[in-house]
Amino acid sequence: MRHFLPFILTACMACALHAQHNAVTKEQAAIIREISAASAKIVSMESDFVQTKYITMLNDKLVSKGKIRFQQPDKLLWEYTTPYTYSFIINNNKIKIRNNNRTDIIDSNHNKVFKEISRLMMMTVRGNSLTDDKVFDVTVKSEKKAQGKGQEYQAILVPKRKEMKQLWNRLVLHFDVANKILSTIEMFEKNGDHTIIEMQHVVLNKAIDSNVFNVD
Repeated sequence: MRHFLPFILTACMACALHAQHNAVTKEQAAIIREISAASAKIVSMESDFVQTKYITMLNDKLVSKGKIRFQQPDKLLWEYTTPYTYSFIINNNKIKIRNNNRTDIIDSNHNKVFKEISRLMMMTVRGNSLTDDKVFDVTVKSEKKAQGKGQEYQAILVPKRKEMKQLWNRLVLHFDVANKILSTIEMFEKNGDHTIIEMQHVVLNKAIDSNVFNVD
């Protein structure tokens, strides 16, 4: 499950950000429009990431690194490269999980958990999540950056579904004000653990070799 958390969040975050709420303020609506407009222009994305997991019980942290590749409308690769190798690929309705020498291929139509993951991903990339507020309660705002100068947009996501509530208290997404691109993800878990994922060297709308999404 620890490997699936970032992927599930990535699949859900556009659903949450595009959700329309009766109590949304003019400022929140404006921020959501800006982020939505920027997201709509993304055909593909490549990025490095650094994931730091703070473990409350052990008073310790685990750092891992990897790469993300995304291609509209239905292809995603989330790959850990350090200190272990692990990858999760979604291509249409098929999902491939590679862990060292083991490879599993799953038809999401025959698995409830992975079907939900795929459903959320498809809602995101096809743009039909614009009125979906069933996954998270969302608050968006402009805040000063924790480090350095300048402002950033923050989206605070509080899970509404039972399955999500069992994992997280809240999720916080940080967006760069200049380009409206996701820069940092924070996940606050029920057990007190805290995970930060920092996106680095983001490249948008560059052609990606289709072989990286191969699930056969």
